[in-house]
Amino acid sequence: MRFNWNFDYVKGSKIAYAFSIILTIAGIISILALGLNYAVDFRSGSNVDITVSKAITADQIKPIVSDLGVDTKDVHITPGADRVNVRFSNVLDENQESKFKQEFTKLDSTASYEVNTVDPEMAKELERNAIYAVLIASIGIMIYVAIRFEWRFAVAAVVSLFHDAFVVISVFSIFRLEVNLTFITAVLTIVGFSINDTIVIFDRIRENMRFAKKTTKADLREVVNRSLAQTMTRSLNTTFTVFVASLCLFIFGGESIRMFSLAMVIGTLFGAYSSIFIAAPLWLALKGKQTEKPKAAVKASN
Repeated sequence: MRFNWNFDYVKGSKIAYAFSIILTIAGIISILALGLNYAVDFRSGSNVDITVSKAITADQIKPIVSDLGVDTKDVHITPGADRVNVRFSNVLDENQESKFKQEFTKLDSTASYEVNTVDPEMAKELERNAIYAVLIASIGIMIYVAIRFEWRFAVAAVVSLFHDAFVVISVFSIFRLEVNLTFITAVLTIVGFSINDTIVIFDRIRENMRFAKKTTKADLREVVNRSLAQTMTRSLNTTFTVFVASLCLFIFGGESIRMFSLAMVIGTLFGAYSSIFIAAPLWLALKGKQTEKPKAAVKASN
């Protein structure tokens, strides 16, 4: 069964722009006010991952933490049926680590421990490198698109990419979801997926531009709407496939990849949304100014 995708996508982009602006403002406010909920990967501290043979509650662990001389407010405890995670905002010394294991063993004699520690300098370096990775990837994509197409396509593509990345970051900030190294991997994956979808649409726009009238902005608008309609089935099929795979990983996958999967679920949806309602209409807005210049020149000469 074939669907008729001939809609005025450019008209719908106005609502999309308003929604994205509101979401961006909310994200900026959340990040400035609350920041990101960094995992131990990006901030100094000790992360104790414990495999247990029975369920251990947070209330059972808090007295052990208090005996270490650590404020329980600075400790994040995540209990589970077979796994418990205790994250300290400060780095445990050898005595504190040994004492914690001894006391916890009284709750579960078969417990096994994995302790990861990140010092302040390493945490800052990881955070800095993560930012560099996203920026370098975006710059590389912009150069590639500018060479293959034109600068207007490049600007529209990068704006769309930053939108997708920032939306995911905003959601994680607003809902206080944990940001770790796998989250950065997810953001880079989302950037790659989003540009792939955007390039397919841009390629169809460029192809249709060869045989279309380009005298007015209305002509360009018709080209964009037709190109989006022609690529819609492919875009939705690809998005749905990645979305289902990411959702299954989130539901059935392990705790270590849960935040990666959630970021992919969010980013996949917004990646398709931005390619259709942000990237293509933004190119139209930039290209439309070019068609208006000759008219302005004619009026000036008269």
